[in-house]
Amino acid sequence: MGKPDEQPSVHVGTVNNSAIGIGNGNTVANTNANSGAVPSRDPAQEELLLAVRELRADLDRLLATETTTVLDAELVSTEEEIEAAGQATPGRLARLRDALTAAGPSVEVLASGAAAVAAVGALLGG
Repeated sequence: MGKPDEQPSVHVGTVNNSAIGIGNGNTVANTNANSGAVPSRDPAQEELLLAVRELRADLDRLLATETTTVLDAELVSTEEEIEAAGQATPGRLARLRDALTAAGPSVEVLASGAAAVAAVGALLGG
């Protein structure tokens, strides 16, 4: 502690998402206001997000067509929605499924396309 006339000292390292009270008669309130915090996602949404990113990367290797351009736009929108809200809405998933179906022949040859189709199907229930 030190010399008898010195006040005791406390050292606190890094503290995140917590409240600490030290001493007599204090009150502690903890409010986490994390602007820009990422919403938590369920594993199925995480799987879809990964499939969307992989398919977008693979689409860059294909010759662009009207259907793959539409599909890429839906993939971008889906990724943005999952990042912002933590999940893709059923309407977004339906539009993505339609775009995947329309681009079928181009996407069927890609493993990432099959993964995206499976992830959308799992979330839509079929």
